[in-house]
Amino acid sequence: MIKSSYTYKRFDEMVKKELTIFTGIFLFLAIGMHFKVWISHPIDHILALPTAGAYGLGAFHPLIFTLVVYLIILLFRGIGKLFEKKETKE
Repeated sequence: MIKSSYTYKRFDEMVKKELTIFTGIFLFLAIGMHFKVWISHPIDHILALPTAGAYGLGAFHPLIFTLVVYLIILLFRGIGKLFEKKETKE
Protein backbone atom coordinates (compact mmCIF):
# COMPACT_ATOMS: atom_id res chain seq x y z
CA MET A 1 0.00 0.00 0.00
CA ILE A 2 1.48 3.32 -1.07
CA LYS A 3 0.82 6.29 1.16
CA SER A 4 0.24 9.71 -0.29
CA SER A 5 2.73 12.47 0.26
CA TYR A 6 -0.01 14.39 2.11
CA THR A 7 -0.02 11.73 4.84
CA TYR A 8 3.74 11.90 5.25
CA LYS A 9 3.68 15.69 5.29
CA ARG A 10 1.02 15.70 7.97
CA PHE A 11 2.98 13.12 9.98
CA ASP A 12 6.13 15.25 9.74
CA GLU A 13 4.24 18.30 10.95
CA MET A 14 2.81 16.34 13.86
CA VAL A 15 6.23 15.00 14.87
CA LYS A 16 7.78 18.48 14.68
CA LYS A 17 4.97 19.86 16.85
CA GLU A 18 5.37 17.13 19.48
CA LEU A 19 9.18 17.48 19.53
CA THR A 20 8.78 21.24 19.99
CA ILE A 21 6.44 20.65 22.93
CA PHE A 22 8.82 18.07 24.44
CA THR A 23 11.82 20.39 24.03
CA GLY A 24 9.87 23.28 25.53
CA ILE A 25 8.95 21.19 28.57
CA PHE A 26 12.56 20.04 28.89
CA LEU A 27 13.92 23.60 28.85
CA PHE A 28 11.20 24.87 31.18
CA LEU A 29 11.92 22.14 33.74
CA ALA A 30 15.70 22.38 33.42
CA ILE A 31 15.80 26.15 33.87
CA GLY A 32 13.01 26.16 36.45
CA MET A 33 14.59 23.52 38.69
CA HIS A 34 18.21 24.65 38.36
CA PHE A 35 17.96 28.37 37.65
CA LYS A 36 20.79 29.50 39.95
CA VAL A 37 23.13 26.84 38.61
CA TRP A 38 22.36 27.69 34.97
CA ILE A 39 23.09 31.36 35.69
CA SER A 40 26.27 30.91 37.75
CA HIS A 41 28.06 27.95 36.10
CA PRO A 42 26.13 26.19 33.31
CA ILE A 43 29.07 24.29 31.78
CA ASP A 44 30.03 22.71 35.11
CA HIS A 45 26.41 21.73 35.63
CA ILE A 46 26.23 19.97 32.24
CA LEU A 47 29.57 18.23 32.84
CA ALA A 48 28.33 16.95 36.23
CA LEU A 49 25.27 15.33 34.64
CA PRO A 50 26.80 11.81 34.35
CA THR A 51 27.22 11.69 38.13
CA ALA A 52 23.81 13.18 38.91
CA GLY A 53 21.73 11.09 41.25
CA ALA A 54 18.17 12.34 41.22
CA TYR A 55 16.08 9.51 42.72
CA GLY A 56 18.60 6.95 41.51
CA LEU A 57 17.97 7.77 37.85
CA GLY A 58 21.43 9.14 37.18
CA ALA A 59 22.15 11.06 34.01
CA PHE A 60 18.79 10.16 32.46
CA HIS A 61 16.72 11.96 35.11
CA PRO A 62 16.08 15.09 32.97
CA LEU A 63 14.66 13.02 30.13
CA ILE A 64 12.60 10.80 32.42
CA PHE A 65 11.09 13.76 34.30
CA THR A 66 10.38 15.50 30.99
CA LEU A 67 8.72 12.37 29.63
CA VAL A 68 6.50 12.08 32.72
CA VAL A 69 5.37 15.71 32.44
CA TYR A 70 4.89 15.33 28.67
CA LEU A 71 2.69 12.25 29.18
CA ILE A 72 0.58 14.08 31.77
CA ILE A 73 0.09 17.00 29.38
CA LEU A 74 -0.66 14.56 26.55
CA LEU A 75 -3.32 12.93 28.73
CA PHE A 76 -5.01 16.28 29.35
CA ARG A 77 -4.78 17.15 25.64
CA GLY A 78 -6.41 13.82 24.79
CA ILE A 79 -9.21 14.38 27.30
CA GLY A 80 -9.72 17.86 25.88
CA LYS A 81 -10.05 16.45 22.37
CA LEU A 82 -12.77 14.09 23.57
CA PHE A 83 -14.88 17.05 24.67
CA GLU A 84 -14.26 19.22 21.58
CA LYS A 85 -17.24 19.94 19.41
CA LYS A 86 -16.98 18.10 16.16
CA GLU A 87 -17.70 20.16 13.08
CA THR A 88 -20.38 18.77 10.86
CA LYS A 89 -20.22 19.12 7.10
CA GLU A 90 -23.45 20.24 5.54
